[in-house]
Amino acid sequence: MDEGYIKFTADWQKSAPLPTALLQELNEYRQRIFDLGLIGAYDNGIGYGNISKRHPEYPDQFLISGSATGNFATLTEDHYALVTAVDIDANSLDCKGPIIASSESMSHAVIYQTLPDVQAIIHAHHLGMWQELMHKVPTTDASATYGSPEMAYSIIDLLKTTDLPHSKLFVMEGHEEGIFVFGRDLPQAYGVLFQAYDDGNS
Repeated sequence: MDEGYIKFTADWQKSAPLPTALLQELNEYRQRIFDLGLIGAYDNGIGYGNISKRHPEYPDQFLISGSATGNFATLTEDHYALVTAVDIDANSLDCKGPIIASSESMSHAVIYQTLPDVQAIIHAHHLGMWQELMHKVPTTDASATYGSPEMAYSIIDLLKTTDLPHSKLFVMEGHEEGIFVFGRDLPQAYGVLFQAYDDGNS
């Protein structure tokens, strides 16, 4: 399992934590998702899942939970990064903050770049939901692994060729348990995720 391993070249500027006010809503929803078990850690200690929000003043940047934070029950401002630039072709990413950005930041970035109205994204893990939704909802290419340019391009393809911009949920065939949702804000993104979770447990 290579879960959590960062596959892009990161230019990480280690810096002070981001303002608490910017992170409050993000952290509140991250806690809800963690409590459902959709963000967390495997028995081997490797964390999974992440959450992001477009920066309110700099729309080409986004705030995201940091790498290897899934195993923390509660996050603080020390566990979030700001992604300031992404180059898919070069497989590179620029970020700053007290922690390096999530290994899935590339996937978040292409959604923000392709859909300007999207303000929040959640990447969750749940084996049952993943198996149930596979190919019933937009599904990334089986050969595309998480955090890779191939995954980024597969997501872009889904955004352009399926109803994904409206359904706001897709699964990652090449990333076991991987599910992505997004929305115009965190409440909507969470609502899409919780509906799928509730449907799978009813």
